[in-house]
Amino acid sequence: MILYWAVWAVVRLAATVLFRLKVSGQHHIPKTGGVLIAANHASYLDIPILGCGVPRRASYMGRMDLFPGPVGWLMQYLGWIPIRRERVDRGGFEDAINRIKAGGAVIIYPEGSRTEDGRLQPGKPGIGMIVAATGCPVIPAHLAGTFDVLPPGARRIRLRPIRVTYGEPMDFSALLKELDGESKKKDVYQRISQEIMDRIAALEGIASPSTA
Repeated sequence: MILYWAVWAVVRLAATVLFRLKVSGQHHIPKTGGVLIAANHASYLDIPILGCGVPRRASYMGRMDLFPGPVGWLMQYLGWIPIRRERVDRGGFEDAINRIKAGGAVIIYPEGSRTEDGRLQPGKPGIGMIVAATGCPVIPAHLAGTFDVLPPGARRIRLRPIRVTYGEPMDFSALLKELDGESKKKDVYQRISQEIMDRIAALEGIASPSTA
C-alpha cells in the first residue's frame, strides 16, 4: 500500500511539472465500493496518468506482454491485471470481476488497444461482460494530450499539456434486465460498450465511433 501511494505521488508530481496535468471530475469516483473506470487509450502514458488521477487505489487491465520479467511482478503487485490479446482472456476478466465484487476499483480501456491516429476506436464487448457480472457503476474518463506526448512509434516524450476528465457514473441495471439467454448476451454486451464509448466521446466533445 505504501509503495502504491509513493508511486502515485511521484507520477502525479512529474505529470504536473512536465505536462501541466489538469484533472477534473474526480468527485464522480465513489470513495468505496466496486467500480469500473473506462477510458480512451492513446498512449503508453495512459495507465500511469489515469491512475494518478484516481483518488483511491485502483487495479488496471493491460495486455500481458506490457511488462515482461521482474518488472511484471512489481506491476502486478501495484495492481496490473495482465490480459491476453489474441482471445478472450477469461482468467484475466475473472480476476477483474472478483476485484470489483470485493469492492475494488478497476481501470479498463474498452478499445482494447492504442489508437494509431489519435481518434477514438469502437469499444469491444469485453467491458459489457464485466458490467453484467458485477452490476457495478461505470465511470467514463477521457485522456486528452497523451497521444501528443507519446504517440505509437514515438521514441521520446514531448512536453505537451495533458488533461484528464472523469464523467458521471453510468448505471446499466435497466439494460442488464434484457439479458435473457446466450443469444441476447452479445448484443447487450456490445450495447453497454457503445454507450460507454458514447459517453467518453461526449467528454471529448466529439461523435463516438459506431460498433456496428
